[in-house]
Amino acid sequence: MAKQEKRIVIDPKIMGGKPVIRGTRIPVYFILELIANGWAIDDIVREYPHLTREDVVAAIKYAAGVLREEIVVKA
Repeated sequence: MAKQEKRIVIDPKIMGGKPVIRGTRIPVYFILELIANGWAIDDIVREYPHLTREDVVAAIKYAAGVLREEIVVKA
């Protein structure tokens, strides 16, 4: 996951500390929302040419990693 981590940054001064693609103000959640709304990776890269396919994949892998580590507390 090292390569993906280099593409995703968390900085309190950028987008309130939300994880974003390095060098942009595009948050990981935005990329996930696009995918959830039916956008393909190629669509995202075409509409946001400063993003690469690797950036989008890194966002997906980052989100999966966060959810994998999530602790679920049963009530």
